[in-house]
Amino acid sequence: MKIGLMPLFGGETAAPDYVARMARGIEARGFHAIWAVDHILIPKFIASPYPYAQDGAFPVDPTLLGLEPFGLLSFIAAHTTRLRLATGVVVLPQRNPALTAKQAADLDVLSGGRFDFGIGVGWLAEEFEALGVPFARRGARADDYLRVMQALWQEGSVQYAGEFYTLPESWQYPKSVQRPHPPLYFGGEGTAALRRVARFGHWYGVNVLPEEMPEKCALLQGHCEREGRSFADVQLVVSPYANRCDRDMLRRYEDAGVDQVVLAAFVPGQVAMERTIDAYADALL
Repeated sequence: MKIGLMPLFGGETAAPDYVARMARGIEARGFHAIWAVDHILIPKFIASPYPYAQDGAFPVDPTLLGLEPFGLLSFIAAHTTRLRLATGVVVLPQRNPALTAKQAADLDVLSGGRFDFGIGVGWLAEEFEALGVPFARRGARADDYLRVMQALWQEGSVQYAGEFYTLPESWQYPKSVQRPHPPLYFGGEGTAALRRVARFGHWYGVNVLPEEMPEKCALLQGHCEREGRSFADVQLVVSPYANRCDRDMLRRYEDAGVDQVVLAAFVPGQVAMERTIDAYADALL
């Protein structure tokens, strides 16, 4: 069982010397990956319900907004040699696809092929509005963006005309180390997200417990069959999120076919983060 971490490098934990030291320590402890979260900004007034809280309230202090994931992971790549570097998850439909494809490929090059690209369609309508991107049909927009990104990663000269994006004939280099592109992990627990997993890559489920895995796997297997893909080829990455994880829970995840469990470390302050990560390592690694 692989164990990943989802820390929040924001506020005082965003200091460069601290990030570098923590990255080296996380790798030395034997964690498999760091999963970097993504919010470009947090609007002051939020009506959108946060999907991972019972009361729907977004629990993050805006002054602790984390470092932008591509910048953060590129920095961590320079201070590690084995640690996988993942986005958990980039909100794709609110970003330019050509730029995002470039950032992903460059990170994979600079890390020596250690990048896992976690992608989501987002939940925060107010953030989309602030960035000038329509929130409606964001899933269809993400699928369109994925197609042009795959072309940029795999082909030399690329020309694309989709519903949401048009690209004149262009080149984009360097290509990623991992071929045909970095592994794609799709966040989300609903039907549309699992269908996107079957179509494009692997699954990253958040706040999913071991007892929920059989139902999710059955749904995902059905989508894979309709896409003509083997369910065995899908990597399953799951985060218990705010739920306490112990060795028994890890065994139950493993029995359910999970390949990696990602532990959240959303704690403010350098000392608190170190204590949390040490506790995870001592208890689970």
